[in-house]
Amino acid sequence: MAKIELDLAHSYKADPQSDSDYALLPLKMTFEDGGAYALLGPSGCGKTTMLNIMSGLVVPSHGKVLFDGQDLTRATPQERNIAQVFQFPVIYDTMTVAENLAFPLKNRKVPADQIKQRVGQIAEMLEMSHQLDMAAAGLSADQKQKISLGRGLVRPDVSAVLFDEPLTVIDPHLKWQLRRKLKQIHHELKLTLIYVTHDQVEALTFADQVVVMTRGKVVQMGTPEALFDRPAHTFVGHFIGSPGMNFMPVTVRGDALELAGARLPAGAGRRLPEGELTLGIRPEYLLLDAPGAPGALKAVVRQVQDIGTYWLVSCDASGSPLKVRLAPDVTPPEVGETVGLQLLGENTCFYKNEELVP
Repeated sequence: MAKIELDLAHSYKADPQSDSDYALLPLKMTFEDGGAYALLGPSGCGKTTMLNIMSGLVVPSHGKVLFDGQDLTRATPQERNIAQVFQFPVIYDTMTVAENLAFPLKNRKVPADQIKQRVGQIAEMLEMSHQLDMAAAGLSADQKQKISLGRGLVRPDVSAVLFDEPLTVIDPHLKWQLRRKLKQIHHELKLTLIYVTHDQVEALTFADQVVVMTRGKVVQMGTPEALFDRPAHTFVGHFIGSPGMNFMPVTVRGDALELAGARLPAGAGRRLPEGELTLGIRPEYLLLDAPGAPGALKAVVRQVQDIGTYWLVSCDASGSPLKVRLAPDVTPPEVGETVGLQLLGENTCFYKNEELVP
């Protein structure tokens, strides 16, 4: 395994002039040896570019890539000792499952008894032990992609295993099983795993550290809990969660907040800069109260949806839309009813220029 450090920027244009010319804006990042990471963001945000720079398929236009402190910016994937699993299956149809899994080890002239042991171990983890002697050509797309995953994981000496949206072709139920398996494999084999996805559920359930990206920029790297409770950027609050974070403009004047035509006390111990900010609060942390309760913002209920595992209540506070998540055993308010919303608590965040105010 290896510690991977990035200090770079990348543009596919010869002479980039503005931020929009860059696939990756300048960044400094470290992926620790043995960690499980996810690169999360919408299509076109730079996730795959970053992964391909780490693997050696792309040379960054600016900066360098270090593996355990050694500059490998222009080294090949072979020289970096990287394994990469792509979005669609890459296997040899003329070989059996066992031969496909053994191929990376045979190329490195690993002794036959060690190959057999390692192939058996990986096949058992992926629940393919009963298919080892089957021809790969006759397998489904799901099963072929499991072989691709196994070939990425079979080498115990790799610096890192890189996954580029590997579960795209997988059946939804099997996706859940494979995510659980990858998590288990990471804990058992202590491999450095870096996983690209646009699916927040995949990222948050797989990784110990999630890197959230937008428009070629890394906006936050942290644990799933940190991304949910303290988004460092409004994009993270919007992108993480279902539904995403509520945002509304607020003006700070002294020890009071002016928002949606109301004036509320900022609360003891809360020190905020004067002027225009954005308040952010998750629907899970927004509390319903009586409309005249102290510190409550009045709002009108516009929609009530039964999602099954929770109620989703959509409200309007003087033109500002707000969503509230209620437990399924709570009786929701009626559409058209005026309610009070408690916005200020330990999970309320404030943003200036899209960045979290400490």
